[in-house]
Amino acid sequence: GRLEDLKVPRDREGQFHTQAFERYQRYEPHITEGLTQMFVAGVSTHKVGEVAQTLLGVAPSASTISRLNQTLTQQFEAWRERRLQEHWRIVYLDGVHFSIRHGDKSDSTIILTALGVDLAGNKEVLALRACAEEDKDGWACLLHDLRSRGATHIDLLVTDGHDGLLAAISEQFAATPRQRCLLHKQRNVLNAIPRRERGDVQAELVGIWDQPTKPEALTCLAAFKAKYAQRYPEAVRSLGEDEEHLLTFYAFPEAMHRHIRTTNAIESLFSNVRQRTDQIDVFTTETSCLTIVWATIQDIRLHTISL
Repeated sequence: GRLEDLKVPRDREGQFHTQAFERYQRYEPHITEGLTQMFVAGVSTHKVGEVAQTLLGVAPSASTISRLNQTLTQQFEAWRERRLQEHWRIVYLDGVHFSIRHGDKSDSTIILTALGVDLAGNKEVLALRACAEEDKDGWACLLHDLRSRGATHIDLLVTDGHDGLLAAISEQFAATPRQRCLLHKQRNVLNAIPRRERGDVQAELVGIWDQPTKPEALTCLAAFKAKYAQRYPEAVRSLGEDEEHLLTFYAFPEAMHRHIRTTNAIESLFSNVRQRTDQIDVFTTETSCLTIVWATIQDIRLHTISL
């Protein structure tokens, strides 16, 4: 609690300070860490203040919160510049949107994200980059950043079909195998099918990538296209886009298939981050957004993938 009537020795030179506490420190280090964890866990500033007031008799001041945020920012900057190991089994690429205030208005900003899986199956977020919109330049910068920090050997990239992302990959990792997210592809195809028939068509689509071998999957793919070419040409056209990357997963061990056919691994991470940051309607700055998203990710347990 608050120490009342604490007598501090007076020093004519102004150079003395107690060895028991850091200068101007209101909380012990483990309490400061606990308050930081509460912010990262998505607890509102007001609620953190109430908890601190109840437990300690002192609510965190604006300057205390500022110092906590500054510490997190310093840790984030060190993290984003760290060296990466050279070889990664899988890298998922996707983005998540947040609102950030610019002056008296707020705008949607996308946080481009690379989620890696090492040779032991451990997941690790490799990079975060804030962009006003998702485009080739943003993705090219993120991919170049991965290379410059040491991640030059990637066995498989798993992506959606965004044109800017695919263009950046063709420049930075042209020789790396890529798997198109089949869930995104399925949604695109079904958008061109009347609702009353989507159930049957979806079952046929899933049946393509559920085949035990790639030749059998190709046979089913050709049969699907022949069956619906006249009836639903837009659906067949959508299916044919990026077709050469639909079945890449067959080149990898079967134990990996369910993990690499979609971008679910990174989307589930985004969902967890959103739950933690849901109380923050608008981030005050781009830096605060990146820092809190990063800190939140550090607090999330990422499950190992069977390779």
